[in-house]
Amino acid sequence: MKALRAARLLSSSPLFHSSTSGLARALSRSYASASPDKTSVFSEDDASPDFDSSEFSIPACSFTATVDDSSTTTKKKKTQLWDQKYRAKADRVLFGEAKPSSRHEEEEEEEEEEDEEEENDRSKVLAKALLKAALQPPDDSDDENTIVKEEDQKSLAVGIVGAPNAGKSSLTNFMVGTKVAAVSRKTNTTTHEVLGVMTKGNTQVCFFDTPGLRIGHHGYPYRTDIKVRVESAWSSIDLYDLLIVIFDVHRHITKPDTRVINLIKNLGAKAHPKQKRVLCMNKVDLVEDKKDLLKVAKDFEDLPGYERYFMISGLKGSGVKDLVQYLMDQAVKKPWDEEPSIMTEEIMKTISLEVVREKLLNYVHQEIPYMVEHRLMDWKEQRDGSLRVEQHFITPKLSQRKILVGKNGSKIGRIGIEANDELRSIFKREVHLILRVSVARKKCA
Repeated sequence: MKALRAARLLSSSPLFHSSTSGLARALSRSYASASPDKTSVFSEDDASPDFDSSEFSIPACSFTATVDDSSTTTKKKKTQLWDQKYRAKADRVLFGEAKPSSRHEEEEEEEEEEDEEEENDRSKVLAKALLKAALQPPDDSDDENTIVKEEDQKSLAVGIVGAPNAGKSSLTNFMVGTKVAAVSRKTNTTTHEVLGVMTKGNTQVCFFDTPGLRIGHHGYPYRTDIKVRVESAWSSIDLYDLLIVIFDVHRHITKPDTRVINLIKNLGAKAHPKQKRVLCMNKVDLVEDKKDLLKVAKDFEDLPGYERYFMISGLKGSGVKDLVQYLMDQAVKKPWDEEPSIMTEEIMKTISLEVVREKLLNYVHQEIPYMVEHRLMDWKEQRDGSLRVEQHFITPKLSQRKILVGKNGSKIGRIGIEANDELRSIFKREVHLILRVSVARKKCA
C-alpha cells in the first residue's frame, strides 16, 4: 500500500509531468530528421538532414595492422569459483571429515593448470609467428616503395565501352582493386565517365568507365543520345590509347540483340590508325556449355578492327589477369598522369558519389533514381582525420521525396548506413556522411 501511495503521489506531481513531456519532446526531436515533412516543400536550405551517420551506432573499425591476442581466439576452460579451503571446511561440518576424493580433485586441478600453461605457451608461439608474418613486406611492396624516374615511366589510357549492363563497371573495379564505379543490375547505372588507376612497377594504366552506349538497330547512337548526355561516351571513343569493347556473352547466347551485334561489327569493321581495340566477352561464368563461347568467337573473328579477343568474368576475375598483362605490354613511355600511392581528393569525391548512388539504385526502383539529381555539397577533412561528406538528392516532386525518404526515414537511413560503412572501408578512416532529400524549386515564369 505504501508503494501504491508513493506511485500515486509521483503521478500527480507536476515534476513527473514535466519530465515526461520533456522526454516526448526529446524523442520527437531525435526522429524529426528521419521523418518526411508532409506540410512544407523542402529546399536545399533545410536545417535538419534526412540522414546523419552520427545518429546511428555504427561499430568503429580499426584501420591499423594489429595482432590479435591469442587468448581471445582460444576457448578458456571454466575455472572453479570457490576456494578449496572453504570447501574442505564445509565438508568437515557436513560429513565430519574431509571428502576422500579431495586428493583426486587436487590432481585434476594440477593437470588443468599444466594444460593452461601449455596452451599459453602455444598461444605465445603462435602470436610471435603471426607478428613476424605481419611485419614481412608483401610481394608488391618493392614496386610501391621504389621511386620511378619520369623518363622510365610508362602509361596507357584505356576506354571501356559497350551496351548498358555489359559489366563495364565490374571489370573496372576488379582491375583497379577497389570500388571506383557504381555497380547495379539496373541499366544506365553509370551516368558519366569514371576514372580508375592501376599502377604496377613502372607502368600506369588509367581506366575510363563510360556510360552504356544507347544504340539503335543500325548499331549507331540515337540522335537524342548526344543531346541528352553532355558527357557522352560516343564523343570520347577516339581519345583513348586503347579501346575495350565489352559485351554480355551469356545474354548474346540466350537472347541475341541485333543492336549489340551491329555495335560490335561497326566498331571493329576496320583497323583504327591511332588506336588499338580488343573485344571482351564478359560474364563467361554464367555460360554452362563452354563450347558455345567458341561459336561466339567464330562469329566475330573476321573483324579486322580487333587485335585480340578475351573471354573474361569481370565479377569473379577469371581471364582478367591475361587482359591486364596485355594492357601493361601495350603501355608506351609517357609520364604518369596520376599519383600512384595517394588517392587524390577528386577521386575520393567521385567514389563517394558512386557508392551512395549504388545504394540508391538498390533501394529505390522504377524511374525515380534516374530523375533524382545527386550533388556533392560539402567535403571537409576534420582535425581528427575523419571526413565530413554531405550529399543532396533533389527530386522533381514532393511525392518522389516521400518515397525516397521512406516511412520515418527508413529507406534513406538504410542507404546512408550501408554507404557510410562502405566508404569507411574504402578510405580507411572514419566518415561522417550526411544525406538530405529536397524538392526542386519551381522556376518563376
